[in-house]
Amino acid sequence: MTTLPFSLDTDDPGISPLGLIVLQTDETIEGDFRRLFAGDPSPVYVSRITSDPQVTTKTLTRMKHALPAAADLLPKAHPFRAVGYACTSASSVIGSEKVEELVKQTCDVQTVTNPLRAAVAQARELGVSRFALLSPYEEQVNTALRAAFADQGILMDVFGTFGISEEAKVVRISTQSIVDAAVRLGSDRAVEAVFLSCTNLRTLDAIPQIHEQIGKPVLSSNQALAWHMQRLNTAQNR
Repeated sequence: MTTLPFSLDTDDPGISPLGLIVLQTDETIEGDFRRLFAGDPSPVYVSRITSDPQVTTKTLTRMKHALPAAADLLPKAHPFRAVGYACTSASSVIGSEKVEELVKQTCDVQTVTNPLRAAVAQARELGVSRFALLSPYEEQVNTALRAAFADQGILMDVFGTFGISEEAKVVRISTQSIVDAAVRLGSDRAVEAVFLSCTNLRTLDAIPQIHEQIGKPVLSSNQALAWHMQRLNTAQNR
């Protein structure tokens, strides 16, 4: 055996990694993030968290016990500018502040965000606060989600759901079904924008179609989370 010489590259200190904690059952967000972060120099490192195939407030709450372990699996060579916990509904049940606390127990990160926190930040930048909510889930989950948004000054009095609890079905809801439902809800004159909730819902191709038909801002869990993580990264790099 010959031991060969080598040199080590010096990482660019201006390019910081981002972290993403994805549900075990999620089949959508990693593909969406590849599209949303195309051309962004910051690497996005992904960890998975154990999650239940059935979405209820009970199963969502259970994830808080697994968050520190999931965050601990992210690489530790450099501190993170931002880590995203990719679950809208669980963030509403556990609470954004608690999510951040749990992630920071095992991960060196400046800011922890999630789709709920991200959508609120984007809504404030857009100057909108009256949303139509489209959710795939059952009522107990939707009630917690709407209450969490209301606590942040975002009203979702107009809302609709596909009434599904199985993640394997959520990810396979067709783009046309999402467009049709969102246009129906978003056409209400009482709303200023539409929010498509759930990181497992395939929304990226639906967003431009919905916007074209209703002429209002259309946000989704994955789009808002990517936007917020990029904003946090840019702000902290200044």
